[in-house]
Amino acid sequence: MILTSLLEGLDYRADGPADIEISGVVYDSRKVKKGYLFICLKGSSVDSHKFAAKAAKAGAAAVLAEHGVEAPGALVVTVNDTRAAMASVSAKWFGSPAEKMSVIGITGTKGKTTVSYMIRSILEAGGIKTGIIGTIGTVIGDKVIKTENTTPESYDIQRYLAMMAGSGCKAAVIEASSIGLKDHRVSGFTFDYGLFTNFSPDHIGGLEHKSIEEYMRCKSMLFRQCRTGIINIDDENWRGVTAGHTCSLETYGFSQSAGLRAENEELVSRPGYLGVKFRFAGSLSFEADVCIPGRFSVYNALAAAAVCLHFGVSEKNIADGLKNVKVKGRVEPVKVPGEYTLLIDYAHNALSMENILRTLREYRPARLVCMFGAGGNRARARRYEMGEVSGRLADLSVITADNSRFEDVNDIINDILTGMKKTDGKYVVIPDRRQAIKYCIENAGRGDIIVLAGKGHEDYQEINGVKYHFDEREIVRGIIDGKL
Repeated sequence: MILTSLLEGLDYRADGPADIEISGVVYDSRKVKKGYLFICLKGSSVDSHKFAAKAAKAGAAAVLAEHGVEAPGALVVTVNDTRAAMASVSAKWFGSPAEKMSVIGITGTKGKTTVSYMIRSILEAGGIKTGIIGTIGTVIGDKVIKTENTTPESYDIQRYLAMMAGSGCKAAVIEASSIGLKDHRVSGFTFDYGLFTNFSPDHIGGLEHKSIEEYMRCKSMLFRQCRTGIINIDDENWRGVTAGHTCSLETYGFSQSAGLRAENEELVSRPGYLGVKFRFAGSLSFEADVCIPGRFSVYNALAAAAVCLHFGVSEKNIADGLKNVKVKGRVEPVKVPGEYTLLIDYAHNALSMENILRTLREYRPARLVCMFGAGGNRARARRYEMGEVSGRLADLSVITADNSRFEDVNDIINDILTGMKKTDGKYVVIPDRRQAIKYCIENAGRGDIIVLAGKGHEDYQEINGVKYHFDEREIVRGIIDGKL
């Protein structure tokens, strides 16, 4: 492809003629081959501008950078923001795949993953093949491609969209994280629908957002990049999140002013199953069952249905999709032989733990047991907070390992105990996570709800920089079968 075609629409400066043939596009200098365009990115820890000369030596025909670089033999093209430019270049390189399907972007502090799977479940119940790009990975049919970030780099977003279009997908759902929006990972195309779930303080500090105001501004970017915005009107921050929007807006919620709303929600509980049922009102009118517990599941179901209404699916498709949706690691039930309920959830900070424990408490368990650890090489304050939350809300906390990374698991546990001891909560300490799961199962009583928190969809445990296979579903099965 000719470089000038890839650069079309960009404000750029080149140090020579740009009508040259490009045989590939990469942002990793280790992947450069003869004739490639190498895009330099400034990351939180590495600035790949310093690899421009290496890329040129490897055969790069051109280098896209934010300032002049030494790249002997390669054309140097400069732009103000290479991340924004990469999104545009990548879309062109892969043939603008977003134009070949309907693309839905979801932003919000919580619920993005669950809503994306609900949308897919509903649309596929209606015969519309749908792909997902998000926290659990990129899903195309039965194939799941693991990704490092909730929202991958723009080049990878476009590559996955092209794969979806090629496999017959008519819709794609993308989790548009605040960092993904900030870094232009979902730039280069217009979403057909932008969805807002909710907003609460998170991802503030460190290498993420400088302030809650910046966090909100980043989320608001989605509503200047979509045709139709679909908003949770019950969230008090919806006006801030949609500030400066250029799209039309639709609403959902429990509020009477919502275009699609829920009524008469009711918790449903039996051993091994926690769910909720409610009635749609407004633009839909029928009763729905959701196999995921809590009032927030009603909000997620409303959000998914509000999007899917635009695809002409039937009420039966919506009902079937919500009743049968399964989301790995999101309040995921695991089948056990006793009269108790065992769940796996991704809750890995104080906010998410408080949400899940308060939700489960509403089901009035005989005991609410929370097994959790905390990640190593992360803010110690997070551990104190998690310990305090579980101590307040769980009847028993089983404190164990998570991804200890390069820290001693016992040091992490001691930090958790600092928060735990601010409460009167009962706890046991079992550093080996496998043994902690076994303890929970062997001591489960009738009517208990046990949540294994922190790992969720992850199938590994990271210790001293090595990722070991660790799938909690397999471990539970092994314990029940007497193999562990």
